[in-house]
Amino acid sequence: MELEAIPGVGAKTADALRELDDPEAALHNGDVAAIARAPGVTHGRAVQVARGAIRKRHDDDGRVVATDRAREIYRDAVGLLQDRTVTDYAAQRIETFYPSASPSRIESVQSVVETAMDRDPDPETLEALAGVEPLVSPPTVRVRERCLATADAERYAEAEDAVPEISVEIVEDGRDVAELARSYATVVVLDESFAGLDVEGDVRVRPDALETPGETVPERLLAFFAENRDRLLAAASVHETAGMEPACDLAALRDALSRLDDDGTVIGDEEHERLAVAVDDLDAAVGTAESVANDHLRDAIREQDVTIEGQDFLSLVEQGARVDSLLSRELADEYDAALEAATDHVVDSLRLAPGEAEIADRIFRGDPTFPVEHDEDAVSRLRTELTAARDQRATSLKETLAADLADLREPAADLVHDALERDVELAIARFARDFECTLPTFADGDGFAIVGGRSPLLDVDFPAVEPVDYAVEGATLLSGVNSGGKTSTLDLVALVTILAQMGMPVPAERARLERFEEIHYYAKSQGTLDAGAFEATLSEFGDLVAGASGRLVLVDELESITEPGASAKIIAGILEALEGQDATAVFVSHLAREIRDAADFDVAVDGIEAVGLVDGELRVNRSPQTDHLARSTPELIVEKLADERGETFYDDLLEKF
Repeated sequence: MELEAIPGVGAKTADALRELDDPEAALHNGDVAAIARAPGVTHGRAVQVARGAIRKRHDDDGRVVATDRAREIYRDAVGLLQDRTVTDYAAQRIETFYPSASPSRIESVQSVVETAMDRDPDPETLEALAGVEPLVSPPTVRVRERCLATADAERYAEAEDAVPEISVEIVEDGRDVAELARSYATVVVLDESFAGLDVEGDVRVRPDALETPGETVPERLLAFFAENRDRLLAAASVHETAGMEPACDLAALRDALSRLDDDGTVIGDEEHERLAVAVDDLDAAVGTAESVANDHLRDAIREQDVTIEGQDFLSLVEQGARVDSLLSRELADEYDAALEAATDHVVDSLRLAPGEAEIADRIFRGDPTFPVEHDEDAVSRLRTELTAARDQRATSLKETLAADLADLREPAADLVHDALERDVELAIARFARDFECTLPTFADGDGFAIVGGRSPLLDVDFPAVEPVDYAVEGATLLSGVNSGGKTSTLDLVALVTILAQMGMPVPAERARLERFEEIHYYAKSQGTLDAGAFEATLSEFGDLVAGASGRLVLVDELESITEPGASAKIIAGILEALEGQDATAVFVSHLAREIRDAADFDVAVDGIEAVGLVDGELRVNRSPQTDHLARSTPELIVEKLADERGETFYDDLLEKF
């Protein structure tokens, strides 16, 4: 996908998106979390980019929600879905669903929704989802026991860019490589001209090292899996609890992760652990060995039968008398035994291998002394050998584990992505169940028809919401008593059409509607407008009726913007303009009679009828009746008084209605 071709994506944003590991996959999947990881791309911007990519794919250039109130209803719909997500990813993903007039877009979402509505949002799966997050890139690791070497300046620059985790050194000849081998556990030479080089140490000539970074720096892959361990294990649990087919072998993944520490080191290898402990405990072991040798000699001296009493001999020695000749003459065997005991302690406590034990044997050698002292050069040599062996063993283990994980890298990403997408599906399933939703159907040019619609936006518990049936084709006035449900009916119509054109299920027994190009919903004005605001409102409606075909227009009590007489004429004029076009409109008004009288065509009027007053409260049939001018609240009150009192005054008033 050409990034600059996405609506709203300029050169700067496109460059930022190219910094992602796989920008095309992120855009195709609508992965807002991944897109937001691009440098300088905020969450809100990521949502816009994801929608732009979807619009581009479906050739969907329109904006269906066209007014502030319509956008509020859309945000409410998104909020209802997001309330049922577990992960932040799913909440962000929900924002990529938008009302569309594109058949292919609606159908593609409906295919996802149809599957989602069959999902079982069981508590175990929802609990497992709580630990799933999108995979993240770990910080760059520094590998200090290994280096790259090259004699080529261009190759040097290429290596620094390709493998920032490892130091890159310039060499001229084999002697430089040999010198590096004394400082690093492993030296990887990038130049084929060094093939056949024979130097001491772990030196590898690998001209392809930069093309195979997974082998050259296995720490990169291990750090990725270490950083994402909890996410991967949580995703695996989601697959198991939900009965999903995983993208990789979960047993193999868990086994590989069990061999990996949080810092990316390999654990569970006895030989590496032995070497690591030996390096860490070497100084302590040597110090203890000296004590073993000296204790042995003290005991031997005290018990030795020589010309000088043993206790006096010991005092002389401790006062600094020369003891080399005395020890060699009188205690040669005991001295050798003491050194052997010291060496055995080092070998046994550090569990040294035969080759390492040979070096340890040199730690306590030389002219006899008391107290016994170790040879620091020998200790340093043993430390170097143990450290090199430890690091080489670690590298070997990392290479082996990285090789096992390399084949799991992409499937592991799919594993997490599939788990997160299941959260999206379960949110849709929970929404559909909570509000008893169904998938709507679409038909060309038929307005809308809602059967058993119940709005979850009302400030009452959903089970208490009364169902509404309502169908409209063309332009219609909706009349009814105050607080009878006219505004909530408009909200229901707006919510159903917006959800439907998002591809989502709708809260109704059945719903059929056309794909509206635009949805215009105008909320009730808060009082009469001044001249400037009134002019702006009329201008807005002038733009609305110019080319209104394919639009849904919902207007709540437009008469409140000015005096009733003028309002009736204005609304009549708007309805006349809409009547001549293929538009669907519902105007809520208390001036239905006046508007009908002012219009030059037979305006359709529907009514939400109050069936009476009970204890001062209205009883209302919430479903609008077609071709019915609903009675007003004052008329109902006058009728009630006329029935109760039987007075001529009330009968005369009633006749005026």
